[in-house]
Amino acid sequence: MIFSLKKSNTFFLTPIALAIFCIQFTVAQDLAILKYKGGGDWYSNPTALPNLIKFCNETIATKMNEKPETVEVGSTDIFQYPLLHMTGHGNVFFSDDEAQNLRNYLISGGFLHIDDNYGMKQYVVKELKKVFPNQELKELPSSHEIFKTAFAFPKGLPKIHEHDGKRPQALGLFYENRLVLVFTVESDLGDGWEDQEVHNDPEETRLKALQMGANIVKYAFEN
Repeated sequence: MIFSLKKSNTFFLTPIALAIFCIQFTVAQDLAILKYKGGGDWYSNPTALPNLIKFCNETIATKMNEKPETVEVGSTDIFQYPLLHMTGHGNVFFSDDEAQNLRNYLISGGFLHIDDNYGMKQYVVKELKKVFPNQELKELPSSHEIFKTAFAFPKGLPKIHEHDGKRPQALGLFYENRLVLVFTVESDLGDGWEDQEVHNDPEETRLKALQMGANIVKYAFEN
């Protein structure tokens, strides 16, 4: 049996399924938008991912679909994608079953990038405790591989938008020494990925955001 049934319409992965999905991750090369509950605008920055995907396809030889799909946290559809992207401004809520599904995804080879579009941090930190109860987010040092996989960022995560004027941070969660999640805060990469006329960012700023995004994509696909 690949799935074990706990409640109606809720499945948990057996070791066989985990192996199958790990194989899928090695051959699939695409990303999806993660839809969550709680009222936060998971759908914000509509032009961001298409622009990032186009940039990655042109610069780091990916072959991603330029129209990313949307998947829900509690769905087994998330296992079709080696990389999930999550963003928004407000509340985030994971049910226990959704948290377990996301945990299974991450420990079986998946990767989640959460980009704070402003106002997510307090909710994300709380909900991630459901996913990894015994872990705390840790800031990645500027020497981490994710800052140099394709483009060099010797000072770490670039600052794209001011927000509260604090320094940008890339916070990570690890499972068995593998980085499975990056939460970017006080940077707002997604705003930098959007069409230029949305935020009127200088081209140099947008390029930094796209390059850092490409680093995250490349890291997720290769690790």
